Amino acid sequence: MENKDVGRRDFLKKSVLAGASLGSMGKLAGAQDGEGQPAEVETEKKVPRRQLGATGETIPILLFGCSQVFDPKYDKMLHRGFREGVDYLDTALVYERGQSHKTLAPFVKQVKRENIWITSKGPSSRATVESYTKDLDTCLEQLEVDYLDLYFMHFVKDPKFLDKEYIEMGERMKKSKKTKFFGFSCHDGNVVELMHKAAKVGGIDAIMFRYSFGQYGDKELNKAIDACKEANIGLIAMKTQKSVPAEQEEVIKFKSKDFTLGQAKLKAVWADERIDSAVSHMDSIELLDENVAAAKSPIKLSMDEFHQLNQLAAKTSGFSCMGCTQHCEPKVASNTRIADSLRYLMYYECYDEPEKAKRLFRQLPSDAREIDGVDFERATRACPEGVDIAGRLKLAQDLLA
Repeated sequence: MENKDVGRRDFLKKSVLAGASLGSMGKLAGAQDGEGQPAEVETEKKVPRRQLGATGETIPILLFGCSQVFDPKYDKMLHRGFREGVDYLDTALVYERGQSHKTLAPFVKQVKRENIWITSKGPSSRATVESYTKDLDTCLEQLEVDYLDLYFMHFVKDPKFLDKEYIEMGERMKKSKKTKFFGFSCHDGNVVELMHKAAKVGGIDAIMFRYSFGQYGDKELNKAIDACKEANIGLIAMKTQKSVPAEQEEVIKFKSKDFTLGQAKLKAVWADERIDSAVSHMDSIELLDENVAAAKSPIKLSMDEFHQLNQLAAKTSGFSCMGCTQHCEPKVASNTRIADSLRYLMYYECYDEPEKAKRLFRQLPSDAREIDGVDFERATRACPEGVDIAGRLKLAQDLLA
């Protein structure tokens, strides 16, 4: 733990010095002029862009997470985001059981296909080369487009999906012109292993992975990020908010004259210039405007703001499951799927998606939800984040079953 804290402090200092490289300017109030009055600070006219790995393409640093249903006639959020430069849609075949794709299709026509970046994903659970190839065709059909800009193998857990047959599959997909680029998303416990393998095997254009202010001190993850950057793989951060119940976020009483807590979390990720972009689930105009303002602001997080985030990460770690099942699940004499249950609890507590949380939890096999008579003490001791596994699983049963 001591080494991790030192690593985080070193990273914070470097991030404050480096900041995010944000280019051209517009206007934002917030800083103080020489007489103590609010001064107009030059800000970006549109959301800044960074190059995605070795693709030669630039993408906005803020991406539109599309795990939702949109207004098929005219979606105000999508059009507003597009005008601000958020012209990257991140969707998936499984999002809202296909309705994300189908309700995005009209918007893509409205702004014209060539003006928008579309990333979609095929499910990886029990996937094969054949199923991924079929899923790509289904994505195109539902979105009513001829090609994707980037196709991801979704929620990859098993390193086998980076074996030769899948890399060659990605190359065939690109040659078919059904997708320009190929990669995968991951946010389970073996992200580091997957990223290192991707850096070695080649053929991966981009990776979307869990990354937030709470992981600055993770030295192994930082090594994996460095390996991917050396291999010119584009890196997209997700789960940047490190979501915990709202009352837990109040423990530090975050204070800033420039940013909300949510904005500061995004700014902390953008301060790491190895990260090309961050995806955000934006389900209201207010949240879209807040995130866009943070992206366009040239103001960097102060060391005090970084330290507040550091403090928040330390004090709330017990409420945030990182999905590292290799530590906890082998320690219980049952088939209980700890990480899945706690992820669905997060949807309920943090994402304001109670029905989705209940539906997914109830879809788990009965033995995967089992907690009665199961001893979770060894699993709790093995958890790097100090999660009270038994207590959190009991809460999941009470709220979701």
